[in-house]
Amino acid sequence: MFYTCGPNEAMVVSGFGRSPPLMIAGGRVFVFPCIQQIQRITLNTLTLNVKSDKVYTRHGVPISVTGIAQVKIQGQNKEMLATACQMFMGKSEAEVAQIALETLEGHQRAIIAHLTVEEIYQDRKKFSEQVFKVASSDLVNMGIGVVSYTLKDVHDDQDYLHSLGKARTAQVQRDARIGEAQYKRDAVIREAHAMQEKVSAQYKNEIEMAKAQRDYELKKAAYDVEVNTKKAESEMAYQLQVAKTKQRIEEEKMQVQVVERAQQITLQEQEIIRKEKELEAKVKKPAEAEKYRLEKLAEAQRLQLIMEAEAEAESVRMKGEAEAFALEAKGRAEAEQMAKKAEAFKQYKDGAMVDMLLEKLPLMAEEISKPLSAAQKVTMVSSGGSEVGAAKLAGEVLDIMTRLPTAVEKLTGVNISQAAGSTTRVR
Repeated sequence: MFYTCGPNEAMVVSGFGRSPPLMIAGGRVFVFPCIQQIQRITLNTLTLNVKSDKVYTRHGVPISVTGIAQVKIQGQNKEMLATACQMFMGKSEAEVAQIALETLEGHQRAIIAHLTVEEIYQDRKKFSEQVFKVASSDLVNMGIGVVSYTLKDVHDDQDYLHSLGKARTAQVQRDARIGEAQYKRDAVIREAHAMQEKVSAQYKNEIEMAKAQRDYELKKAAYDVEVNTKKAESEMAYQLQVAKTKQRIEEEKMQVQVVERAQQITLQEQEIIRKEKELEAKVKKPAEAEKYRLEKLAEAQRLQLIMEAEAEAESVRMKGEAEAFALEAKGRAEAEQMAKKAEAFKQYKDGAMVDMLLEKLPLMAEEISKPLSAAQKVTMVSSGGSEVGAAKLAGEVLDIMTRLPTAVEKLTGVNISQAAGSTTRVR
């Protein structure tokens, strides 16, 4: 079976399966009938009127004190709720309130006994804090928390507090009369001082006015002198400034002329530079270009000549190698021919020699007659007849030709006529 309770109440379920008992503050719980038991405890705030009548203070004065306290069982703290359940389960709300009231009253009486009437009456806040602190530490052990404590009333039957009030009232009244008399005295004194200060201030004011008038006249005279001096200085400064201005104007004109002259010089220099650049562009650059072209042409020709010379040298080298090869081949052929002729000479001896001489005679005759054949014109100079000289020259040539075989025979030792028969064989 389900049971519910509000936030101002707590339920305690005990019995089968509930060890320790289950405590729920504001909620619901399922309870098995017959084997489980549910109990309730109030969590309402309890207002307690704590009265302590005729309690003797530290000085033995009996007073009565009334305080108002608000207490309740703390349901949110499980330990305090468990303690409260152990102490107050089954008790009514009035019974719980009575227990808490008696506890608070005891602590209140104990604190009153340690204080004087003046301390309790004049410093109620301190008294309330002490009661709240002491009672809270004791009630917590019961599971009850003190929400607040306020001192409501303090009175006595011996008119002690009334007497304290009368004395204080008389003191206040005395202080008031004294204060009033002092105020009146001070007012008269202040009034006299004010009148004196007024007269003194008036005299001082007149003196200050006279001094101010005197200072005014002196300063005015000094100011007049200074103003006149300043006027004269101003006029002189004006004239000087006019002269300086004129001089500055002249200097500015000279500066303008200098600037104009400098600009003209700059323009002339720029014109010179322009003409130099124009001359350079029209004369120097083309000349340099022509020089560069001629240098390149000369370089190309030089390279061409070098290449032609190298080609010619290569051609000569190859031609020389070819001629050398041809001469070598010709030499080898002639050597073979000479070797064959040498063998023939060994076989035919004189006939071979004659045959060789006969072969060389036309060549010898050609070499002898070559100077004559190279001559385009022969002029005979003599003192006698020219016909006789020509005939004589022809006779000498024939004589040389007829004596040539004889000379050959003498040189070689071979008889040409004898060797004529073997000539055919040698050939």
